[in-house]
Amino acid sequence: MAPNLFGNSAALYLEASQQGVSAEKPKTVITSYLAAGKSEQKYKWKIVWRNVIAFVYLHIGALYGLYLFFNGAKGLTIIWNILLACAAAVGITAGAHRLWCHRAYKAKWPLRMILMIFQTIAFQNHLYEWVRDHRVHHKFTDTDADPHNAKRGFFFSHMGWLLVRKHPDVIAKGASVDMSDLDEDPIVVWQKRLYIILMPIFSFLLPAWVPCYFWGENGMYSWYATLFRYTASLNLTWLVNSAAHIYGTRPYDDTISATDNFRVALGAFGEGWHNYHHIFPWDYKAAELGDYKANFTTAFIDFFAKIGWAYDLKTVPTELIEKRAARTGDGTRIKRDTEEYAYEDAIWGWGDKDMHKEDIEYAQIINKEDSKEE
Repeated sequence: MAPNLFGNSAALYLEASQQGVSAEKPKTVITSYLAAGKSEQKYKWKIVWRNVIAFVYLHIGALYGLYLFFNGAKGLTIIWNILLACAAAVGITAGAHRLWCHRAYKAKWPLRMILMIFQTIAFQNHLYEWVRDHRVHHKFTDTDADPHNAKRGFFFSHMGWLLVRKHPDVIAKGASVDMSDLDEDPIVVWQKRLYIILMPIFSFLLPAWVPCYFWGENGMYSWYATLFRYTASLNLTWLVNSAAHIYGTRPYDDTISATDNFRVALGAFGEGWHNYHHIFPWDYKAAELGDYKANFTTAFIDFFAKIGWAYDLKTVPTELIEKRAARTGDGTRIKRDTEEYAYEDAIWGWGDKDMHKEDIEYAQIINKEDSKEE
């Protein structure tokens, strides 16, 4: 793996919540933390004020940006900001989430490059950090090792977890999650190394420069106004993606507190079916309710599958869903075949060492390609 030329600063303020605990010495962290005992009593929130200031700016800027949308913004500028918000959302849902984190499908390098740029626009940290946190979230849901533990409340799950230093369990358990696939992806490695340069360019400078240069919103005020309009759409992307982990009903596993919600899925490009997704994180649709019901991300992936840029799309046949519901569900979908609750070890996606053989055997693979990925 190529070295990170910019150290921890490459992730800007988002990674600051993890600083203070060395990621390079996970054994030391685990040993010292377990020796302390009574983790909840020992652990105290330590506010990262740099993050707090940044988030205050983002939210004030978002409100001001919404005001500017209705006061002098050109039609092309509004369309441009909507397109950027959609691109950022797809970079998270189809890219960071379904492709890199859960390995629900494979993509050739042109699509991976597009998704990497879209994910950079979203300003949600570089791919490596994003994927590591999300895999830990799936492996240790609703525990102290979950970076955005829903049991700590809506605010913590949405953004509070980025305003405090991470719980020691997050660091310790995060070191146990396999990240070798990302270490071997040159596009991920390149983005991580240059994130401190790429993020300002794709997330702030280009979004503000394009309207000023191409359709005449010139001058310092227009730059300023355009930037804040974009901040509004950027903040909306943050909201819908994080809210997808918090609302609805739970038909598959009655140990998961966060739930499913159609309205969240509609606003988050198909990322609202939380509990189904936690049972089958390797399903490229991230939902069982048809192909495109509130699921624009699935349509996006299917389009690129048709032109050959996406392949090995993994999904779950109905019989496997019914078997899992009968074994571990809460009884609302299908009658259990046993009265005794059977806990299923959590997995982060396709390739997790704890993945069940049944899932591998029954998985349906669409657009299968035997050739080596480019």
